[in-house]
Amino acid sequence: MKFFNNSSTITGFILLGFPGPREKQVLLFVLFSVVFLLTLMGNGSIICAVRWDQRLHTPMYILLANFSFLEIWYVTSTVPNMLANFLSDTKVISFSGCFLQFYFFFSLGSTECFFLAVMAFDRYLAICQPLHYTTIMIGRLCTNLVVSCWVLGFLWFLIPITVISQMSFCGSRIIDHFLCDPAPLLALTCKKAPVVELVFSILSPLPLIIPFLFIVVSYALVLRAVLKVPSAAGRRKAFSTCGSHLAVVSLFYGSVLVMYGSPTSEHEAGMQKIVTLFYSVVTPLLNPVIYSLRNKDMKKALQKFLGI
Repeated sequence: MKFFNNSSTITGFILLGFPGPREKQVLLFVLFSVVFLLTLMGNGSIICAVRWDQRLHTPMYILLANFSFLEIWYVTSTVPNMLANFLSDTKVISFSGCFLQFYFFFSLGSTECFFLAVMAFDRYLAICQPLHYTTIMIGRLCTNLVVSCWVLGFLWFLIPITVISQMSFCGSRIIDHFLCDPAPLLALTCKKAPVVELVFSILSPLPLIIPFLFIVVSYALVLRAVLKVPSAAGRRKAFSTCGSHLAVVSLFYGSVLVMYGSPTSEHEAGMQKIVTLFYSVVTPLLNPVIYSLRNKDMKKALQKFLGI
């Protein structure tokens, strides 16, 4: 991908982040450093627990380990630059650095949506097709689904972001955000490109909407199947296998839909930052906690791995 700018007036952008006095910047640096390290440790522990506990070598936990691996890279696409920004006097990000962050942030976010849909499909098969689950969800299918999520996620925004990166930017270099977001970037272009904006506005929601609809349909079928279970204990057991995934889906999609469910202009910059911070930083931190607290097998594996 070629990241050059035809305009000599802008060679980089200024990410305002969370402006404030030096003391506030240092405090935020310490806070987000801790959050970042805890996120790496939490998701890394899940990966290690799945890797070393033979009982977890099943499609559900293999998908979870891949999801945790994705979460590590997702948070890494924003937090390290944000930490450097806290201690920087200029808060400048290079032109190429901005678009690389733009590409990886959106690609990893799209990949996360696809993974959540695949995990919902796995739960649908396990609950609605229990007798055929082991013959359908074999290792090859699981591998193909994982690879498809990564490939589709990273191809989805490649062309639109490449096109935007070739546009000329002039005027103010200031982006009132802690990452390179499309709306403020497009606002800095020297000449408006309605076709590019239209294409991006059409492509952007699709990795959110299509997997979300798939998840809703999957869980509607799961709910119908569970309600047919005669015993209350059986219904609780069936629901318990979906509880963690539903909680993660609710956290991620709840915040993303608030952010992108309506035109960006309707959100103030401060609210944009908070909502983006929640689904890009807080959610990856909470996901390992949700899966370890609500899943007995994962809890035992983590206790064994951590020597507790």
